[in-house]
Amino acid sequence: MGETEQRPTAGSRLGAQENAGISTLEHGQKPPMTPPGKLVSIKIQMLDDTQETFDVPQRAPGKVLHDAVCNHLNLVEGDYFGLEFPDHKKMMVWLDLLKPVMKQIRRPKHVVVKFVVKFFPPDHAQLQEELTRYLFALQVKQDLAQGRLTCNDTSTALLISHIVQSEIGDFDETIDREHLAKNKYIPQQEALEDKIMEFHRSHMGQTPAESDFQLLEIARRLEMYGIRLHPAKDREGTKINLAVANTGILVFQGHTKINAFNWAKVRKLSFKRKRFLIKLRPDVNSSFQDTLEFLMASRDFCKSFWKICVEHHAFFRLFEEPKPKPKPVLFSRGSSFRFSGRTQKQVLDYVKEGGHKKVQFERKHSKIHSIRSLTAQPSEQHTEVPKQVSDSSSFAYGDDNDAAAVQSCRQGKELKASTEDAGQHKSPSLKKSPKEGRKVDGTVVSTVEEEEEAAKDRMQQNRPQSQQPSTGSLTGSPHLSELSINSQGGPSVANMSLSPNLSPDAKQSSPLISPLLNDPSCIRTDDEEEVKRKRFPTEKAYFIAKEVATTERTYLKDIEVITSWFQSAVSKEDCMPETLKNLIFSNFEPLHKFHTGFLKEIEQRLALWEGRSNAHIKGDYQRIGDVMLKNIQSMKQLTIHLWKHNEILTELENGIKNSRKLETFCRDFELQKVCYLPLNTFLLRPLHRLMHYKQIMERLCKHYPPSHIDFRDSRAALAEISEMVAQLHGNMIKMENFQKLHELKKDLIGIDNLVIPGREFIRLGSLSKLSGKGLQQRMFFLFNDILLYTSRGLTASNQFKVHGHLPLYGMTIEESEEEWGVPHCLTLRGQHQSIVVAASTRAEMDKWTEDIQMAIDLAEKSSGPAPELLASSPPDNKSPDETTVDQESEDDLSASRTSLERQSPHRGNTTVHVCWHRNTSVSMIDFSIAVENQLSGNLLRKFKNSNGWQKLWVVFTNFCMFFYKSHQDNHPLASLPLLGYSLTIPSESENIHKDYVFKLHFKSHVYYFRAESEYTFERWMEVIRSATSSASRTRALSHKEPHAY
Repeated sequence: MGETEQRPTAGSRLGAQENAGISTLEHGQKPPMTPPGKLVSIKIQMLDDTQETFDVPQRAPGKVLHDAVCNHLNLVEGDYFGLEFPDHKKMMVWLDLLKPVMKQIRRPKHVVVKFVVKFFPPDHAQLQEELTRYLFALQVKQDLAQGRLTCNDTSTALLISHIVQSEIGDFDETIDREHLAKNKYIPQQEALEDKIMEFHRSHMGQTPAESDFQLLEIARRLEMYGIRLHPAKDREGTKINLAVANTGILVFQGHTKINAFNWAKVRKLSFKRKRFLIKLRPDVNSSFQDTLEFLMASRDFCKSFWKICVEHHAFFRLFEEPKPKPKPVLFSRGSSFRFSGRTQKQVLDYVKEGGHKKVQFERKHSKIHSIRSLTAQPSEQHTEVPKQVSDSSSFAYGDDNDAAAVQSCRQGKELKASTEDAGQHKSPSLKKSPKEGRKVDGTVVSTVEEEEEAAKDRMQQNRPQSQQPSTGSLTGSPHLSELSINSQGGPSVANMSLSPNLSPDAKQSSPLISPLLNDPSCIRTDDEEEVKRKRFPTEKAYFIAKEVATTERTYLKDIEVITSWFQSAVSKEDCMPETLKNLIFSNFEPLHKFHTGFLKEIEQRLALWEGRSNAHIKGDYQRIGDVMLKNIQSMKQLTIHLWKHNEILTELENGIKNSRKLETFCRDFELQKVCYLPLNTFLLRPLHRLMHYKQIMERLCKHYPPSHIDFRDSRAALAEISEMVAQLHGNMIKMENFQKLHELKKDLIGIDNLVIPGREFIRLGSLSKLSGKGLQQRMFFLFNDILLYTSRGLTASNQFKVHGHLPLYGMTIEESEEEWGVPHCLTLRGQHQSIVVAASTRAEMDKWTEDIQMAIDLAEKSSGPAPELLASSPPDNKSPDETTVDQESEDDLSASRTSLERQSPHRGNTTVHVCWHRNTSVSMIDFSIAVENQLSGNLLRKFKNSNGWQKLWVVFTNFCMFFYKSHQDNHPLASLPLLGYSLTIPSESENIHKDYVFKLHFKSHVYYFRAESEYTFERWMEVIRSATSSASRTRALSHKEPHAY
């Protein structure tokens, strides 16, 4: 077998790694050097049936042509696509990206190269871009017309109905009949026209993006989806067809699949002349021989199929592109062919990093245009508004504007704005789009990453060069490098907007510059800062007292969410029993009244301490211990209300469980912008606040010498608050676990009775599960009795669907990197099932190993929970060794459509989703530490490429920083989830010549924050470090106290 000769470049001779990626260039990467020489014109037929001509140098490799096509389309996920053409023997072959184009296409004037889908992923939700899904939909349409995608009449009619919906919009019988008469999607289409129109009638209001999504959802379940048949014969001479897919090699008889060889079972693929050989891993339970042999028509056919198999295996199974083998000195044996380009994992990681611009495109066959996302609710939430960026971008801010926008949203009207840019260049079938804005409950919310992009844009616009239309960064990047408010109105848990990339058009970029950047009054000069620092006290005790005031402001705002916002909403709706109303508000109103007076007293003391009167000369008011002692003693009278919080939380959850109306009301309230955390988290805030008082007093007592005038009062206040915390501590632990279980319940589907007595949450996070499809990302949830594994849903609700569960009783855990050849790999062996999982890092693997082993020990000591605790039976209980893979029949298609209509609203904004996108995990210990590490105050923020510092009011809680214009604001304007971020101090090379500056960075996103004093700097570093680096378990947790504070 021949070997492709490649001329070594100067770089390769020096040992430089060659970039052989397929897709468009990554952010900041320079285009590859184009070989000099005469240009050759190559005709490319696109998936929308248009033809484009590309000029490439004669000596250019196939990658240059492929990249040119992807760049022309603005296609980020180009790795899923390939170029195919008929060779000199009229056999359709794929363009080799490493070989020169002219050595493959001998007569380019007479050849039309087709740009088509090459790799079909197991789940179209892995396609992050709407443009990619659109091209996949065109491929499905093409396969239907060519008879390659075969299915029953019902499925065919359903597929065509979605195509028609994307092309002409909502159903109109006259227009439908005319359209179907002019467009033939399949042969003998007339017999199905009535059924097509019946299905089309049910798609009212569906956008083209949603239609693509539904089309792929149906197509992926069909047996022939993405299948290209290669004729062959088995050893007995029976005529069969071979095919390759993401799961492995498939065997068909006609159009019926009769066998499958998963990649996990395949040890080696080879060919010898016309014989295609599959060597399997030894298996005592298998009836197959060690090596299977198939006879194909010719050596060229056999080699072509072997190449496709090698590429599919590498693309779907490997973490990175395989390195080229060293060339033999004397002679070669075998083919030198190897897969060239990014693997699917590398593509997903690249898109998740968001290092590219969002572009809008035109649909050649469509008469309508979509700006709406599936994540929005069909009747109410169509609030994503594309706007054009201008030099004088403004921010609508104020009660009148908000009220008008909210009213418009409630009426279900789509707000539109011009997206035309006179300076934009339009390609024949596609055009770039400026950024798109997002409104949240009538208020525009921008992300910090978007502000960073806007800052870059403004810097570029100020330069003397031609302006380019700004396309911004992705708002819904799966890696969650974005920061924003919940796209439905207000974030919950970690509170970042995570537009689910499972749904069409999920990523919407905002052109709006946040008021944090756009308002000149918020930019502070260095001189102003120096004057301010010299005017105020500098002792540590003052800043400790100031922390009491800043965190008390946030705490009071959180209490007002219940006493003001929630109570006002409840009074307008007849959905809550009077007994529950009285229970909640009669216990929270006394707390609100007390802490309002407490905050006023603290602020008066700080004013005196800062020297706004002559009292500071005597030193009588340069202390805080006396104020704390007085108020903590008064707070003891409120203990009776604090004891009621357990009852409040339980009764509210019971009420939600028993009343669909109350459940809907609470869910809708959580979507409001003021409810930036889960509702039940606000119910626990008074107990959390006691912990904060205790920590503050501990720091104050540690700072004061025993002779200090304030030491005695501070020590007495510490003793009082420590006694209160000790009394409520056990109750607090139970409530935290109860609250966490109920939050997880909202994120999971496919499981009943998650919240049961005795069940305790331990850890959640993202792991890769080894199955017949290869390594598949799964979300794991570890409790003290069971381990659940799930995948993210394909619907607007964005919940996680339970695939399977393993009881911990009798489970064993062992490292298995060598056995499976996968880094950071573990095998979990249950009594009835075993699974193989892989963590993203060694540290993650160690955390999971430690917690799972601890949970197993707890399960062994207990009698073990009954298996019926999981009332619903999850569908996926297969081991990775099984040759069958998850398949959904065509009969399930209608059930899938109806389940879409029953889903709850979008929940793509929780801590669970942060862990999913950033491939990390958090434990109950981490949540408990997060409760302790909450902080509020003013910080100066600077982007990597901006010049000035912006003063922001920042609240840190639940692993997330929330940004406000001032502490008086009722809701945050943006947020930054910190899981996965790194916390460091700027180096000299970064030219941040200021004191008390810390740096947060995640991949390409970098932010600088500046504190006002050494104490506040250390406090911010302390609390943020608790979120950016997950706590390791320092001690085994007992069954009685699993999440010690």
